[in-house]
Amino acid sequence: MVSRSPAPALLREVFERLGLVTRSECMLPILQSAYKAAQVSDAAVLIEGETGTGKQVLARAIHCLDEKRGRFPFVTVHCSTITESLAESELFGHHKGSFSGAVAARCGLFQSAQRGTVLIDDVNDLPPRLQPKLLDVLQRGMVRALGADRESHVDVRVIATANRPLDQLVREGAFRADLFHRLNVIKFTLPPLRERSEDLGPLVLEFARRHASLHERIESLHPNLVEYLETRRFEGNVRELENAVQRMLFLKDEGNYLTLEDWLRQEPQSVYEESQGDEITNAADLLWVAMMAQGLPFPDLMHRVKGELLQRALEMEGKTRREVAQLLHTSERTLYHMMSSHGFGNRVLRSVARGGERGER
Repeated sequence: MVSRSPAPALLREVFERLGLVTRSECMLPILQSAYKAAQVSDAAVLIEGETGTGKQVLARAIHCLDEKRGRFPFVTVHCSTITESLAESELFGHHKGSFSGAVAARCGLFQSAQRGTVLIDDVNDLPPRLQPKLLDVLQRGMVRALGADRESHVDVRVIATANRPLDQLVREGAFRADLFHRLNVIKFTLPPLRERSEDLGPLVLEFARRHASLHERIESLHPNLVEYLETRRFEGNVRELENAVQRMLFLKDEGNYLTLEDWLRQEPQSVYEESQGDEITNAADLLWVAMMAQGLPFPDLMHRVKGELLQRALEMEGKTRREVAQLLHTSERTLYHMMSSHGFGNRVLRSVARGGERGER
C-alpha cells in the first residue's frame, strides 16, 4: 500500500538530504509524486526537462527512497555518449569471441543492476536499432548477451530521462511510439531554473557547502547577488549555476559571504557573450549590474543614463540644434528642456534660422 507523502517541510528535507535542494512551490508536487513513485518499485519512470535541470538527481533520489531496490545497484546508461556499434554490448553484455575485440566475457549494464535500478540517461538519443531491444527487455524482463545461446532474466526498475519531449519525437518519427508508452508510466517534467527563482539562493549556498574545499565556509549571500541571478536565464540550468559557484569560490580571497562582485569576477565577459549582436540587451545587462552594485534607485539611474546619452549627442561636432533633435527623434523645444534639466543649458549649439546660422546659448 502506498503511504502518503510527508508534510512539505519534511518532504523538502528528505530530498535535500538526497541532493535535490528546492524551495520552489512548483517543485512541491514533483517531490510528492516522486516520493510516491519510490514506493511503486516496478513501474517505469520518465523524467523530462532541459539539460541540467536535475533529472539524474531526481532519478537517484527515487532509487534511494525505494525500500525494495534502494540497497541494490544504481547503474546509469549515457545514451548520448555510447557508440552505436558497442551499445548492445554495453547494455546486454557479450560472450568471449562474439565480435572482434571481445577477448573476454562481459556483463552488461542491465545485468550489473540486478534487483536495482537502471537509469537510461538521454533516452531520446538511443540509437533506433536498439529501441526495439530495449522495449523487449521492458516487456519481458529478459536479455540476451551478444554471442549467447540463451536469454537471462533481469529484475530491474527502469528510469529514463529525456532532454527533449518524447511525444514530440514520436510525432516526428524519431522515437518508437510503443517504447514511449512503455516508459511513460510515471512521468515528471522538471521546470527550468529560470522558472524557479526561489531556488537560486538555497542552491548557491548548497553548492558552496559541497565545494567548501575551494573556499572557507560561506554562510550568507548579499541580496544584490540574488537579485542579479534572478535576471539570468541560465540556459544550462542547475549545472551551469553549480559550475559558476565553483569558479566564484576559487577566485574569492576572503569572507564568509558571497556578493555580486564575486559573481562578476568569475565571468567578466558574460554580459557581452550572452547576447552577441543585441546592443540594447548588452547595455541593459551592464546597467543592471551598475544599479545592483551601487544601490542606485531606478529613477536616478535612468536620469543619469539620459544625461549621458544627451551629452554624447551634444558632443557631435558640426551638428545644429535641429540636427541633434532629429538625431534623438525629438523636437527642438524638448531638446532645450532636456538640456536644462541635465545642466547643459549653457552649451552652445548652432541653430538653423531664417537668414542663416547663429550661435545660441
